[in-house]
Amino acid sequence: MNSIIFTAGARLLVALVFVFSLFMLLRGHHLPGGGFIGGLLGAVAFIIYSLACGPAETRRALRVSPEVIAILGLGIALLAGLASFFMGDPFFTGQWYWVGGDSYETAAFSINSVLVFDIGVYLVVLGGILSLTFAFEEET
Repeated sequence: MNSIIFTAGARLLVALVFVFSLFMLLRGHHLPGGGFIGGLLGAVAFIIYSLACGPAETRRALRVSPEVIAILGLGIALLAGLASFFMGDPFFTGQWYWVGGDSYETAAFSINSVLVFDIGVYLVVLGGILSLTFAFEEET
């Protein structure tokens, strides 16, 4: 599309949708949302940009191939599962690491394998949807 209005509006909308996708990712292990919904919203942000500027410009803005993003996400999700395995728990059991204390009430913050798994799912969904979308757009 060669609309100046759509291109300018898409750049603002992409930033807003992408930030909202990160919000959905980070709230997902406590409330509805998570890696899948966040990844879909992140893909929608890049699809809007692709409709406004074209797939070649979107690939340059993305800077990394969508296939590489999906593979990286799959590796991160697998590492989240292996963390519990190495701690002696069943595969993909949630592991919580408290920083600055020994429980939820006393810790400054926590790092958990559930969030790491959600980040992996986010990247898999983002990369998978974008690779399909780019393939469809570049075919026509």
